[in-house]
Order: sequence, then structure tokens, then C-alpha cells
Amino acid sequence: MSAFEVEQGKLRTPFWPKTRAFDRLSESHDWKGYASADAYLEGGLEYFAIRNSTGVFDLSPMTKYRISGPDSLAFLDRLVTRDMKKIRPGRVAYAVWCDDQGQVIDDGTIFHLRDGEYRVCSQERHLAWFTAAAIGFDVTIDEETTRVAALAVQGPTSFSVMQNLGLDGIENLKMFGLMHFDFHGEELMVSRTGFTGDLGYELWIAPGKAEALWDALFEAGKFLGIRPIGTYALEMARIEAGYLAPYLEFIPAEETVRTGRSRSPFELGLDWLVDFSKPVFNGRRALADEQRRGSTWRLVKLDIEGNKEAHHSYVYARKGGRMINIGFITSAMWSPVCKQNIALGSVKTPHGKPGDTLWVEIYYQREMHWSRVMAKATVVDGPFWDPPRRRATPPAPA
Repeated sequence: MSAFEVEQGKLRTPFWPKTRAFDRLSESHDWKGYASADAYLEGGLEYFAIRNSTGVFDLSPMTKYRISGPDSLAFLDRLVTRDMKKIRPGRVAYAVWCDDQGQVIDDGTIFHLRDGEYRVCSQERHLAWFTAAAIGFDVTIDEETTRVAALAVQGPTSFSVMQNLGLDGIENLKMFGLMHFDFHGEELMVSRTGFTGDLGYELWIAPGKAEALWDALFEAGKFLGIRPIGTYALEMARIEAGYLAPYLEFIPAEETVRTGRSRSPFELGLDWLVDFSKPVFNGRRALADEQRRGSTWRLVKLDIEGNKEAHHSYVYARKGGRMINIGFITSAMWSPVCKQNIALGSVKTPHGKPGDTLWVEIYYQREMHWSRVMAKATVVDGPFWDPPRRRATPPAPA
């Protein structure tokens, strides 16, 4: 299979012939034109596979661009806010890119495959933006989404699965590193990356070998609790990790209609990605001005009292004996492993510093009756879930 399969008007990934055997729900959503499973059997079971064994998520619909040519590094260093000169071949960088007003267009991962050759993975499609930004650079930008099949293999037993797959040297792979292997005569790239905040890997291969890779992977993990997972489970894991999701924690700047609805890297807690030692990058002047005058918004992580999830809730602070609205919740859940009611939110500065006490207005329905609670919330610093195994090299075997 050289391209993604089309079935009943929907694009199916090269792994679909395998994933459909696990699908008992037939629940999916559109991911940039591709059918992506919400869950295969039950979202909770799939979530616990991520935290207790190994969950496998089909990443193939992710937008992918191959950046190559003599000016590929100069182009990317101009495009994103972080210093790409520090990202050596064989390493992966999380990055954001902004418009001229310093507002985030998107975030994504940049894989330095080899000297002068990169892969940019993102939520949105950016060929027009990248092409315009490349004017004056000797660089080739090639969208390769349909030419690369990908799986996220995440969880505490994922390292043992990789070992059983016969990937020699995988024990030496560090976080945000990548390695290349031969798989049935095709190059298999493995990166120690993921969207779950746990030990995990991502596997990248040509579509023609996708089914063979799936079979080998599930054979390697048959005694290690391996299970395919859908978006519901992945969403739970990423909130626990404190990771951002487009259209939830931020609206891509090119998609906003009203002013003040986009966010800068500073307003998303991504100031560590903004490197002013670089003389030029998109949005630099606006971001330097924001750093001087201060930001309007601040991303917060909240530990909320009680067990009522704070979906779509307003956030308040006490001022002069009364409650004032200062922001809203963007993502929320009850965390089974943390045993916490957690949320991500966007609040107006100067509120939202770590340790601050805020209040969340939660509405919930039980047996046709709506109730309202004002739940106390504490702003926390760092992710809710961050196990040491995520960084251990080599990871402990299962």
C-alpha cells in the first residue's frame, strides 16, 4: 500500500486492516480527513493500558513535512522560536511557530533525521505558511503524510516490547532521541517520544510494511498487556501530563476570527521555548515587547477539590470579599492514577501563580437535576503525572 486507503469516502490509515479487528464500537472522528478511532473497546480500559502495560495509538494521520536542502537549518531556525542549532542529528525537538504578532500558529515536533534533513510533525496543515516562510532559502518542503505510517507505543512495558521486537541498542535510546533499524528490508525509525507523559516510543515506517510491523509488535507484546488505544485514552493521558491540545488550550492564530482569542508562547507556559539569543525569528519583536510589558493570560494546572469534573467551567478569584471571573477551564478530568480532580485552564494575569488558591464554578447533572458547586482549586507547578521511568535510560524491563 503506497498511500492511505479510502473506504466509504473516508481515508483509512495503512494500519486499518489490523485495527478494525479490534474495533467493537465503530466510533471515530475526523482527523484532518482521516478516520481516527475514539476507542476500540472501552476508553477506560485503554487508558489503563497506557498506565499499566502498553497502549498502541495509530499516529499515521498526523501532518508530516520533510524539510531538506542546504538552508534547512536556517529556515527552521527562522521559523520557530527555539534555537534549532542545538538540535543535533538523531534528536527531536518540541517547538512552536508564531505569526508576526507573536501568536502561536501551532506546536509540533521536529525530527533531525540526518544532516540537512528534518521532519516536522504538527496538528494543522502548514504547507502554504511554510512555503511563504521559505522564500529566500534554498530548501525543499515536501508533505509526506501519506508516505509515512506511524504508531505511538506507550506505557511501562513498552521498552520490553521494543526489546522483544529485536531492536538492538534500543536500551540506549534517550528521551527525544531517535534511531534507525532495518525491518523486513525497510527503514524503521524509532523515536523516544509520545503524548502520554510516560515511558514510550513512536515508530515510523513506509505504509507497505505497516501491517507486518503491527503483527510483529503485537507478537512482541502478547504477554505484556499490549492493546490498541483510541483518542479518549490518549486525551486522558495528555491532560495528566499537562500537554497542550490545539483548539482546547489554544486556537491556532490563523484560525481565530476575533482579536484576543489566540495565545502567545508566554501565555501557554512555553517561555522556555523562546530564545532571544537568536537575532531573527517569526514574532520576535512582538514577543520581546510582551516580555517587557507582561502577558495578558496565563496557562494554569489546577488541583480541584471534590470529584466533579470541571468541563467548560469558569475560574474565579477572591478580590475585596467578592468573587471575580478571571478565566476558564480548557481541559478537565478525574485522574484515576493520580486520584485527583485535575484541569488545565487559562486565567488573566497576575492571577494563577503556583500555589495560588482559585475557585472553579462547576455544574453537573444527576438524575435530571442540575447542581452547582464552587470548588476550591490550587495552582500546581509541573505535570500531574511524571513517573521516573519516563526518563530512565535504560528503562527497567517489565
